[in-house]
Amino acid sequence: MSAVAIDASYFAYLSFTFVLVVTPGSTTAVVVRNTLEGGRRAGYLTSLGAALANTTIAIACGLGLSVLMAVWPGSLDAVKLGGAAFLAWLGASSVYRALKHPDGGIPLTLDLEGAAPRAHAGAYVGDGLAINLLSPVIISFYLSVVPTFIPAGAPRLYYSALAATHVSLALACHSTWATALDAMRRWFVAPWTRRMLQAATGVALIALATRILM
Repeated sequence: MSAVAIDASYFAYLSFTFVLVVTPGSTTAVVVRNTLEGGRRAGYLTSLGAALANTTIAIACGLGLSVLMAVWPGSLDAVKLGGAAFLAWLGASSVYRALKHPDGGIPLTLDLEGAAPRAHAGAYVGDGLAINLLSPVIISFYLSVVPTFIPAGAPRLYYSALAATHVSLALACHSTWATALDAMRRWFVAPWTRRMLQAATGVALIALATRILM
């Protein structure tokens, strides 16, 4: 297999993956929610958790997750139900905060680092980790899509390069969302505007959960 053919396959994969990661989805919604709650730092931690999940799934698929899918076809449905339930829980939590607090439960922090209201920063990492580990889209991507971009005769580590590309692009994209939302967060001085943001985020998360189930 020539280097030109490999380069062409990689460029096609890079283009496809870029479009995939910049399209807002469930992970983006959770990053937005946590950034609104805890500022830029919370968004970065959530993005890191999502990247760790992507890496875990990539390794699992490389080691033979497809075998599990073949033995237990319903495993992907179980993941789908778990992911939808987690999204619905996050959405309901946001809606509850919007109804309960005049500011939607989003305290305005103007310091550069932000002030996460949760006691442990690992909670944000856990959100990102959970939402992607429970994502049938990510699992299907590594099982069904990535192999189609591996040309015949490619080096053994070619799959690893494709996986690293996806993880890096997704982390950069989600971190950019966190940075942008944190900057916008500073514009919402009036409590009611933050309340509306919290409510809108909750509704979007619940809608995503419904979409996954359907």
